[in-house]
Amino acid sequence: MATTGDSAPDFTAPLANGDIESFTLSERLEDEAPIVLAFFPGAFTSVCTSEMCTFQDRLAAFEDLDATVYGISRDSPFTLNEFRAQNDLEFGLISDLNREIVAEYGLEMDFDDLGVYDVAKRSVFVVDGDGEITYAWVSDDPGVEPDYDEVEDAVDAAA
Repeated sequence: MATTGDSAPDFTAPLANGDIESFTLSERLEDEAPIVLAFFPGAFTSVCTSEMCTFQDRLAAFEDLDATVYGISRDSPFTLNEFRAQNDLEFGLISDLNREIVAEYGLEMDFDDLGVYDVAKRSVFVVDGDGEITYAWVSDDPGVEPDYDEVEDAVDAAA
């Protein structure tokens, strides 16, 4: 599992930002770091909606620190664009439809009783301009949201 002090695994994936474009982490670091990568199990679920809306509510604070926030889930980019629109999210959502990012970061979680496999554990990583993970929080309980003040403090320290 990716953790503090590791080089952030690089990836290229579809970015839902109203349109759909290609996103490569390493190409974004110079202009957008520190970058907050907020992994969530699935769009349109109650806790995930609450989490992404809380990041939206705090977006100005992250922008004041020159940080960029991205959500990441296994949903399709089309679903993520609809999720963004319905929740008035101003930050981009990265689609890991092929499960590559979740696997690379070691965040796979299964809901056997629902027949749902390899979704992202709810987690947050802060990546600095050198591509180093300066903060990592991972929950085995999908009902637990991150400590947003702690994430903001980590971004401030990485800025």
